[in-house]
Amino acid sequence: MPEIKRLAILDDYQGLTLSHPDWARLPGIEKTVFQDTLKDEDALVARLAPFDAILAMRERTPFPRSLIERLPNLKLLITTGERNRGIDDAACKERGITLCGTSSFGAPTVEITWGLIINMMRGLPEQAESMRAGNWQRQTLLGGVGSTVEGKTLGVVGLGKLGTRVAKVGQAFGMKVVAWSQNLTDEAAAAVGATRVSKEELLRTADVVTLHLLLSERSRGIIAAPDLALMKKSAIIINTSRGPLIDQDALIAALKAGTIAGAGIDVYDIEPIPPAHPLLSAPHALLTPHLGYVSAENFAQYFKGAVEVIEAYLAGSPIRIIG
Repeated sequence: MPEIKRLAILDDYQGLTLSHPDWARLPGIEKTVFQDTLKDEDALVARLAPFDAILAMRERTPFPRSLIERLPNLKLLITTGERNRGIDDAACKERGITLCGTSSFGAPTVEITWGLIINMMRGLPEQAESMRAGNWQRQTLLGGVGSTVEGKTLGVVGLGKLGTRVAKVGQAFGMKVVAWSQNLTDEAAAAVGATRVSKEELLRTADVVTLHLLLSERSRGIIAAPDLALMKKSAIIINTSRGPLIDQDALIAALKAGTIAGAGIDVYDIEPIPPAHPLLSAPHALLTPHLGYVSAENFAQYFKGAVEVIEAYLAGSPIRIIG
């Protein structure tokens, strides 16, 4: 029967993984939690070489072929969620490593998207900070007294599962919703109450542009300097999908130049974002540390699912196999 002696739990920033009760079902496995993210591959190999099982938290630590081939003891690699584009599944298969995923809870990224939109449009963070400093109301991050989303145009780039839910919330707020992606049809957009437009029209007309695309070579840099230049000076852009969808140098330049009113960003080219990253000092930006999938309910589902995967692997009947 398969055996697992040592499990590495990666990138547990809050140190909460082992507080979930399901881990008690695996008393015979030594569990080691790492709360930091290592970027150097040699350092990662030195850290992970002794482990025969690894739990990866989303894409915080990528597993390219070069890393996988240097982990000879690895038998089972688990990712939280149903897929992980940071893991080379073909390399896992070639090395005889079982790659499995977990289920997840709901669509918490939709809430973070709307949290960024509302907080930016109404200026809630700076108003709260102003109150604590003893002041009563102030200008918002975007200037003035803040704006409602009702009556505005929401531009959704990528009308898949998450984009559709974001669009429906916009409709509930009384927004006009326009959408674009490379494969979107008029019929698919109309089915969720949106209007399909060209990418250029979306950028020119939307008051809020929000991105909901998978990262691929086709979508990388899909919002570049010329695209930002099309946007209204009063518009904001939101990215809760993947950092490289937007050219970050172009975004920083647009924010500094006032080409757009602001940006709400939850995802970055490099994560965790380095302390000296220029985006941290860019004006009119509301930044959060990739919280889209970070919720108590989602984490509980992840860790319950990881335990189920390990139990099934030990029983000789792996579940939720990827690739």
